[in-house]
Amino acid sequence: MSTAAERELRALQAALAAEHAAVYGYGVVGGKIHEERRAQARSAYDAHRARRDTLARQVADLGGTPVASAAGYALPFPVPDSAAAVRLAAELEDRVAGVCSDLVRAATGRRRQEAAGALREAAVRAARWRGGSVAFPGLAERAGAGSPSATATP
Repeated sequence: MSTAAERELRALQAALAAEHAAVYGYGVVGGKIHEERRAQARSAYDAHRARRDTLARQVADLGGTPVASAAGYALPFPVPDSAAAVRLAAELEDRVAGVCSDLVRAATGRRRQEAAGALREAAVRAARWRGGSVAFPGLAERAGAGSPSATATP
C-alpha cells in the first residue's frame, strides 16, 4: 500500500511527463498551424513550459528526481496540415487535463488548488481549439483510456 505522499509524487511525475509531451506536441502544432492561430499555439506552448518547470520543482521538493523528457514522442495521428494541428492541440490539452485530474485527487492543500487550476486551464484551451467543451474535462476523455495517466508515448 502506498502512502499519500507516494501517490502525490507519482501523480506529480505523471503530470510532469504529460507536460513534457505537450511541449513537444506544441512544437509540431506550431510548425503546421495557420498564421491566424499561431499566437494561440505559442501561448499554450509557453503555458506548458512554465507548468513543466513548476512541476519539476515540486517533484524535487518532495525528494523525487523529476522525470526527464523523451527525445521524441509518438503522435496520436499524422499532422500533415493546420486542421490536424488543431486536433492535436485539443488532444494534448485533453491528455494534460486527464493527468491534472489525477493530481487533484492525489494532492492536498495548495498543490491541489494548483492542479485544479491547471485542469481548468487545459480544459479551456481544449475548448478553444475544439470550438466546444466536454461535460467533465479530464474525466470523460479518459473513460476508455484504461490507464491512470494518458500521456503521449515516447
